[in-house]
Amino acid sequence: MPEVRLSPRERLVLTAIIDAYITTGEPVASQALARVFADRDGLSSATLRNVMSTLGELGLLEQPHTSSGRVPTAAGFRFYVEQLTQSGRLTVLTRGSMSGAGGETGTMSELTRGQIEESFSGVASSHEYLERTSHVLALLSSGLGVALAGSTAGQVLEHIHFSRLATGRVLAVLVTQTGAVQDRVLALDRELAHVELESAARYLNENFRGWPIERIRAEVSRRVDVEREVYRQLLTAVEELCRKGALTVEDTAQAIFVDGIANLITVERDRERLRQMLAALEAKERLIELLNAYVDGRQQEVRVVVGLDKASPTMQDLVLIGAPARLGGTSLGTVALIAPTRIQYQEMIQAVSYIARLSERILESRDD
Repeated sequence: MPEVRLSPRERLVLTAIIDAYITTGEPVASQALARVFADRDGLSSATLRNVMSTLGELGLLEQPHTSSGRVPTAAGFRFYVEQLTQSGRLTVLTRGSMSGAGGETGTMSELTRGQIEESFSGVASSHEYLERTSHVLALLSSGLGVALAGSTAGQVLEHIHFSRLATGRVLAVLVTQTGAVQDRVLALDRELAHVELESAARYLNENFRGWPIERIRAEVSRRVDVEREVYRQLLTAVEELCRKGALTVEDTAQAIFVDGIANLITVERDRERLRQMLAALEAKERLIELLNAYVDGRQQEVRVVVGLDKASPTMQDLVLIGAPARLGGTSLGTVALIAPTRIQYQEMIQAVSYIARLSERILESRDD
């Protein structure tokens, strides 16, 4: 759609209509707007009808029935969101703008901020953070809360531990700096004593904490060749553990947490369209594709996508609000909500932004 240019009066009327529609869920008539603008700006009912007609011709409003008022289209909501973020009515949190337990919350209410803080109390890992995020965003938005774990590529070692289970069998517990914990049982070709396992773990933790895991395996192999005579026994044990998969991060499908499907049932009256929409949302592969397509983990900004009909025609009246969550320089994943377009945009954009930034504070505090 070509860029829409509106006069100040047209922007004022469009914003008033969308604010009223978000509040009531009913088509907005010119008479109702006239009461809002009584004695202001010379906006009589006749003038408002002309402005609303122009906004309709531009594709920003539509009239469900001949005798009814107007409702915003997806294009109208998109224009509204652009105005929010560009006019100063909305301050989206950026990295570093949230300090301590509070920080700058812009238009987000203290009640919402308090709910978020309380909901994330006790979270100690990235898995818990993402799982809790989907639940909290579903509650706040009365929509669908979604949290997508970042790719396992580029994971960084925090700690590794080995425990002897039985003859030739060792449990390896690998912790990454994002808080992910993976364990696997290794079947060894030769027996390693308890002291050898402790020495191997200490060597890896002291020498490779903070290293990308895929680099560690290559470096261990290199050191075995160079320093075999000096550290022959130690490095042979380390090599055996690594060769059997101690430093292998599961390359599985990205974990995704979804909560709030039932919320959408109450706002969708067309049973067949509801069935198709829920089928699209319940296909987790489609949700992963949706989040990866619209939210760039390398950016800091909140992304708002109004009208998801490109993903599925049944999702044309839904909005996605998402943001990347990070821990230091590592991507934890994406936090997002999917809700009907009639949503409190200022509050929900701020909530997504706040939760995305919260990841660094609550997960970094584990080591304090």
